[in-house]
Amino acid sequence: MSDPIDDDDFRDAADEVYRELLDRVGEAAPQPRLEATRRAVELLGDPQRSAPVVHITGTNGKTSTSRMIESLLRASGLKTGLLTSPHLVRVTERIMIDGRPVSDEAFARNWDDIQPYLLMTDAELVANDEEPLTFFEALTVLAFAIFADAPVDVMVLEVGMGGEWDSTNVADGQVAVFTPIALDHVERLGRTVAEIARTKAGIIKPAASVVTAIQPLEALDELRAAAAQDEATVAVERVDFALEATTVAVGGQLIDVRGRAGEYRGLYLPLYGDHQAQNATLAIAAVESFLGDGSRALDADVVAEGLATATSPGRLQLVGTEPTVIVDAAHNPHGAAALAAAISEYFDFDEITVVLGILRDKDAHGIVAELAPFAEQFYVTASESARAIPADELAQIVLRLTHEDATYQFADRDDALRAARDWAAAAPRRAVVVTGSITLVGEAIALAEAEGWKAPSEAPGESAGE
Repeated sequence: MSDPIDDDDFRDAADEVYRELLDRVGEAAPQPRLEATRRAVELLGDPQRSAPVVHITGTNGKTSTSRMIESLLRASGLKTGLLTSPHLVRVTERIMIDGRPVSDEAFARNWDDIQPYLLMTDAELVANDEEPLTFFEALTVLAFAIFADAPVDVMVLEVGMGGEWDSTNVADGQVAVFTPIALDHVERLGRTVAEIARTKAGIIKPAASVVTAIQPLEALDELRAAAAQDEATVAVERVDFALEATTVAVGGQLIDVRGRAGEYRGLYLPLYGDHQAQNATLAIAAVESFLGDGSRALDADVVAEGLATATSPGRLQLVGTEPTVIVDAAHNPHGAAALAAAISEYFDFDEITVVLGILRDKDAHGIVAELAPFAEQFYVTASESARAIPADELAQIVLRLTHEDATYQFADRDDALRAARDWAAAAPRRAVVVTGSITLVGEAIALAEAEGWKAPSEAPGESAGE
């Protein structure tokens, strides 16, 4: 018998899997196809059918809503599998079993098991003059294999991009959940809200339950049309369920929710922002739809536990208190507007410096326009992503919307973060907000952990990987 592999070896093996994934076509260039993923899971015996599915898409709030749905299902006594993207620090954060990142051992072992089938699929694709499986396609197949191996009672799947041709859509969701839909990824999903909604509506399957947040009318029309075609039922926020009240509380908020089947009052949600309260409302309605077809109320204690233990790393997450440093993964104008509203409603700072980095395919002008009203100044930088807007180019965008004394440029992102903390520490009631891209937020979290920035032991949205 061979000697057992120690934890460091498991971690090294998982890191090697990530390197192999990175050798594939990246997430910035998804292939608008389903057949490649469908062929791979078919060779594996269709692991995506090993448990029922709750499928989530939308423009903003997908990850937070997915995590709340998972937490509520876990509190209900189910063993859960959760797939989200992207990750903040390590790729294993994307695939969670019962609320915890998959172990390095399971990540690497399942990759070894499925790799021959991925290579077979690659060979067939290349023979047909198509690209091999992409990073996200291969990762999605790996997630299905891990969930089947666990095994889990339910899979909660966050769409990577769009819906119709996203690789997660090889699974058939019993419940299709739609967070708010707005303009994003217009070059791939469509240049109008209606076109984007039409693409996202592709996750609706025959006889499914559709649960949707408040939507622009043109988006809601697309969702209703797709649901009618598949004879799916539709529950709409403010009509079939609603957030009735939210009150600021220490470390988060108290919310009252009218669900599809029950009334839930005085729920503690350890997350900031009215948008998170709306995400929680959507999550409750989704779980009511999954567990009782929207006709049976959830146990009040289950709902209380599920929301009280929910986390959303990288979303209005406090990573330092001396001085205050908040990270938020707002990467489009809609998300930036939600961040601005939450900062105003839930915090009381005199001055805020925003450390900003934005990816090239995002609406930088729109993001800065939403952030400028509450920012004393911007420390402009770039994450390590190859898609990041160079700091000097982004600084020019910020300068056009602010002024010279409010715009500072940093070639090194760590220098920007340290300088912002020094500025905040020099006077009371100052804070640093790091935002603009998920990659920058992940890098800030990693630096906070490496340098031991003081943060509360139970900060809202503990760092991923807990």
